Amino acid sequence: MKRLIPAVLLLLLSLFVPKAPAQMQLNDNAKISLLTASPWHGAVYALFGHTAILVQDDSTGVNAVFNYGFFDSSQPNFIYHFVKGETDYILGVTSFEDFLSEYGYKGQEVIMQELNLSPEKKQQLYEALSSNALPENREYRYNFFYDNCATRPRDMVENQSEGKILYEPTLHEQTYRDLVHECVRDYPWLLFGIDLVIGNEADRTIDVREKMFIPRYLMDSFGGAFIQENDTVRYSLVKNRHVVLERDIERNHPKAVTPFTPFVTAIILLALTLLISLFQLIKLNTTKFTLLYDTILFGAAGLGGIVLFFLMFFSEHPAMIPNWNFVWLNLFSLIAALLFWLNSAKNIVYFYHFINFALLTLFLLLWWLIPQTLPAATIPFSMIFWLRSGTNLLVWRKKRRKDKRFRSSRYLKAGWGQ
Repeated sequence: MKRLIPAVLLLLLSLFVPKAPAQMQLNDNAKISLLTASPWHGAVYALFGHTAILVQDDSTGVNAVFNYGFFDSSQPNFIYHFVKGETDYILGVTSFEDFLSEYGYKGQEVIMQELNLSPEKKQQLYEALSSNALPENREYRYNFFYDNCATRPRDMVENQSEGKILYEPTLHEQTYRDLVHECVRDYPWLLFGIDLVIGNEADRTIDVREKMFIPRYLMDSFGGAFIQENDTVRYSLVKNRHVVLERDIERNHPKAVTPFTPFVTAIILLALTLLISLFQLIKLNTTKFTLLYDTILFGAAGLGGIVLFFLMFFSEHPAMIPNWNFVWLNLFSLIAALLFWLNSAKNIVYFYHFINFALLTLFLLLWWLIPQTLPAATIPFSMIFWLRSGTNLLVWRKKRRKDKRFRSSRYLKAGWGQ
């Protein structure tokens, strides 16, 4: 019975994913175009836009959109596999009318760029796409930076072009992180979360071809590209460009942003932490309230550290390691939070606070020299844990000195017969 379940799921998926059209000979007047959809603010994955390839031939009735963006979120353990970087996407085929209906309903803009290919190359590209859309070929391992719904169409066009495609270099030096920031800048918490999980590999300066993982950059690069057949023959890759769907701003616009951005939230939490730490220093005592506060703070940091640790060492996602956020957001904080309430673990807790305070001191002092673009909110968030570890160390040492003086005084008095 267990062996039948995967087969049944695969059968159901095959029913809902559009099938590849049967291959046929295209007319010389057939058109192959790159379709680029603007971002949609209804889902995180759609904030980056989308790319597809359209094949149209009125004489044969071919009207197919090849879309590398299909995935099945109902697959068993989908979230786990997505986080681990083991998500498999599928090349599906729909009609142009269905494609426009879906994106028009969402209010997205769609731009069509007709490719300047010979009839022979159009036929080869169509056959390659049709073969790629067969059930045994259509699945591929999705990789956000290197192999996605934008890079796949680019590769298919490059492989079937008459000559070498020459792309004009972009004007600005940019990194993977820079391009991601452009797409999610209207959502500060999402931007903060992405900056936490991707490491310094995302800060490498990338060339024009590497930037094409973003559909808009692929569209712009195709628009300025040339096909170089030989020393004398050179022509534009794109024959013409026009908007087939206008963006509906009322339907598709950024959601309202909360005033409590990560930086504002971090400053408020830092101010609260400072008040609690001052109160603790005045009282020179660790109360149940401060213990509870530290448990929540360090426990949350530890949970975040587990996520970072998993992504760095077990995920197939690119650019995850090394990640300097692990200095202040690490799994050891969770272990320490569990030991705060144990009297027998006081020495271990003291050692943890000492190491944590020393590392965060270096982290904050050398923040500008770290070879990774860190969110500005990293500074106040790190200061919160630096302040709590430092306060606990100071209270512990002052109490120890006070108790030592008290014991020494009592011992001397006892020796004098008092």
